[in-house]
Amino acid sequence: MGTLFSRSARRYRIDLSAHMAECDANYLRMMKLAPDLDDSDQRSLTLALAEQDVTVRIRLLERCPYTSLVELTQGATVHGLNFELPQPRMLIRLYHDARSAEVIEYQNAKRFDAVYPYPNSTMRQRDEKAQINKFLGEYLSICLAHGAAVTEGALVSGG
Repeated sequence: MGTLFSRSARRYRIDLSAHMAECDANYLRMMKLAPDLDDSDQRSLTLALAEQDVTVRIRLLERCPYTSLVELTQGATVHGLNFELPQPRMLIRLYHDARSAEVIEYQNAKRFDAVYPYPNSTMRQRDEKAQINKFLGEYLSICLAHGAAVTEGALVSGG
């Protein structure tokens, strides 16, 4: 009897169509959250999570004819915990012609390959790029469901 899994069965292969679908959905989520990025350089949202207000900022860093670079950060810490949560910070490239959005930097880590050998010197998961873009999708979905946009001192429902 051999091993339960052959070496080739454990090799990760990117599902390109699923990855692109996630990036396309992230673009649509981002456009719902910040439809006015062409007119203003920043959008702030307040999330009401666990009876805490958390501020999320979407800031336009670069605007080009076919792409934009956006920074997404989470402001206030959640109080009342026995530990400190890391505050997400992502740089997202928006491809307007393709209507797609991709994380290009997460917590100051840059340049994500589609597939990594495992183990590797940077200790990244085999599907690190897919996981980060999926995380962006989940994060934006939470913003859409539980966020309210801060506009000139008034709160406007985000979802």
